[in-house]
Amino acid sequence: MTPTVAKKNSDQVAKYADMFSAMGTEPRLRIMQCLLSAHPEGMVVGDIQAELDIPNSTLSHHLDKLKNEDLVLVQRESTFLRYRANTEALQKVLQFLYAECCTRNNAVKPQTIMQICK
Repeated sequence: MTPTVAKKNSDQVAKYADMFSAMGTEPRLRIMQCLLSAHPEGMVVGDIQAELDIPNSTLSHHLDKLKNEDLVLVQRESTFLRYRANTEALQKVLQFLYAECCTRNNAVKPQTIMQICK
């Protein structure tokens, strides 16, 4: 592996680690589930709060962390903020995992993944 490729791979791994870390708390993972279930429309903050019963200041902190790691997208609608799961970023994370566990070393058989998803 050339130094340039190794650096790029290291940067990607660091980015994915940050993304996993951002989703690594129970409230943030619940927020991601909630936003994915509302895809593609997403949800306004008040609806997320009502669904998950997370205090407003805490919810704001969690949403900022997810946004900073590019896991959610935010759009202002009048006086509301609408959050959506960033499915492109999630797809890249899943592709990374799939490449490592299912193609490069076959730790998990691709058919197993497909069965889990059905």
